[in-house]
Amino acid sequence: MLGWWIFAAEHKKHPIPGLTKKILDDMVMWAVFGIVLGGRLGYVLFYKPDYYFAHPIEIVKVWGGGMSFHGGMIGFILAFYIFCRKYRVPFAPVIDVLACVVPIGLFFGRLANFINGELYGRVADVPWGIVFPYGGDQPRHPSQLYEASMEGILLFALLMYLLKFTQARQKPLLLGGVFITGYAISRIIVECFRQPDDFLGFFFGYVTMGQLLSLPMLALGLYLIFRKCPRSIPS
Repeated sequence: MLGWWIFAAEHKKHPIPGLTKKILDDMVMWAVFGIVLGGRLGYVLFYKPDYYFAHPIEIVKVWGGGMSFHGGMIGFILAFYIFCRKYRVPFAPVIDVLACVVPIGLFFGRLANFINGELYGRVADVPWGIVFPYGGDQPRHPSQLYEASMEGILLFALLMYLLKFTQARQKPLLLGGVFITGYAISRIIVECFRQPDDFLGFFFGYVTMGQLLSLPMLALGLYLIFRKCPRSIPS
């Protein structure tokens, strides 16, 4: 809701053609649908395909946990692609401004992970190590807070600076590319401190699933940033 409020305020200052107030009010529903459906299916396909294909009824039990950010991002993008086609709104400026507010959700999501004591870090000897309820009796990296700081606070600050104080919006999908690149870099770094899922472990001896899924994101983000295209979006 905070992201929607910021998006609406930005749209008021720099209107996106065809995006009326009525259409704007529908955006939250589209965002939630895309994130939940994509996040769940991404978890099913990326993390436990064998289990869920053998127990398909379990796929719909989202209350039991199991969401993937990478799947949620794909669902989010597809949902708004359909949204823009349906309402005849330009896709690039919508995604660019949305990309600037997504870190808000990532920040609160990682705080929720920390409060729940889930997705904790690896065993650590740092002074700020924390003993998590489900992580044994050894202190661990609070990797959820690392992610909240990098994917949430730092990425949000960078994107909002680019949005408000530079001409980044003039290049379609540049801000989207910065978000994807920033998230991928943050996730790859934090995965070095995060405990991998027990049922997956490491790939190639030291690489996690989160890092593998972030590599295509990094490539796509860099492409969107450095590709050449006409600056056709009005300021």
